[in-house]
Amino acid sequence: MNSGGLARPVGASTRPRGSGRAYAGVVDSTAAAVLGGALGLVIGAVSVAAVHLSERSQRHLPQAPDPHSLPAGVSTVLAVLGSGTIVLDAADAVVSRSTSAVAHGLVRGDDLVHDELRHLARQVRRDGVIREVELDLTRGPLGRGRITVGARVAPLGSAFVLLIVDDRTTARRVEEVRRDFVVNVSHELKTPVGGLALLAEAVLEAADDPEAVSRFARRMQVESTRLTRLVQEIVDLSRLQIDATLKEPELVDVGVAAVRAIEQSRLVADSRGVQIVSSLAQGVQVFGDAGLLATAIRNLVGNAINYSESGTRVAVSVRAEDQLVEIAVADQGQGIPQSEQARIFERFYRIDSARSRGTGGTGLGLAIVKHICANHGGEVTVWSEKGHGSTFTMRLPVAPPSRAVEDAAPGILPGFPTVSPEFLKPGHRTRKVSQ
Repeated sequence: MNSGGLARPVGASTRPRGSGRAYAGVVDSTAAAVLGGALGLVIGAVSVAAVHLSERSQRHLPQAPDPHSLPAGVSTVLAVLGSGTIVLDAADAVVSRSTSAVAHGLVRGDDLVHDELRHLARQVRRDGVIREVELDLTRGPLGRGRITVGARVAPLGSAFVLLIVDDRTTARRVEEVRRDFVVNVSHELKTPVGGLALLAEAVLEAADDPEAVSRFARRMQVESTRLTRLVQEIVDLSRLQIDATLKEPELVDVGVAAVRAIEQSRLVADSRGVQIVSSLAQGVQVFGDAGLLATAIRNLVGNAINYSESGTRVAVSVRAEDQLVEIAVADQGQGIPQSEQARIFERFYRIDSARSRGTGGTGLGLAIVKHICANHGGEVTVWSEKGHGSTFTMRLPVAPPSRAVEDAAPGILPGFPTVSPEFLKPGHRTRKVSQ
């Protein structure tokens, strides 16, 4: 106990007065500094995160398309199209083309060859309207070759023009042949039918003249025979065109088929003073139709007889060479002009129409031969020179030899005058004319 003053409560502070305020101020300054540093760290972290987020967003933004490049995927799509495709830019320069477009001569380097197509592209670029036309274009820079195409031109985006070009040359040719065939059939049928009508009328008017009636009747018989042959050949040709392949091919001895054709032509040859000679190898076989092969050979022999003069010969030969069977029919006629040789296998085509009518020809014989050869997997070609006769050669794939053929003795089929080696010139079998 302090006798000099009041007692101090237990636990009372002994700090001097005013020291509490100073301590509180120190505490407040430290807390503010800590809070400020923390806030700065937060702001910095947010700023860094915002920068990274902005960069990531920029990377994912779509890039502006290049106006001078094709849209994505266009080249891939154009590559699988079967048609000729060409893409032009605003300056008419070719920026994409298919192999077909180059092969048909539509594009050379980076340039479009034909002004007609370029003009179409400019029209489409100007008004944006899709155009589809058929054009007859030159096939190349030289010659007179032409190509018929169907062109479809459309805008491709804002900077390009797409041209899709189809070759219609073959289709146009087929259509022309079909139209000509109908016209020719109508004309060929009209001639004998009209002749029969006139002759029938003449018979009625000459009923009291037995000699005139007999003369007109013989003429009617000739016209009716011609009409029958024409109708039969039209039917045969149509059947060959429909049945492009043989349904049930069998082994055919070509020499035997040639003998059959020669025998069927013998009467006509004798009446015209033409001798038929032959050199027919034995045991040469093909897979095919015996009747059709005999018809083809008979047509060639008959054609040779019709264009041969009295006292001349027609030679028929059969031989096997290089896995092929060659059936050659040669004559000693006037020959076929070079300008006519490319068309002689067309239907109803005649080099000399007057002579053909006089011999009863229909203009279908060689066309039938061509289709028969094609159906047997072969071809027919012609060699001819003006004043030196003609040689038609059928080439067919030979059949593998059978046991009977292997055992047979080689030689020439008997019973026919043989042809000398000089008659069939080597050149007759080497010069080929397209059909």
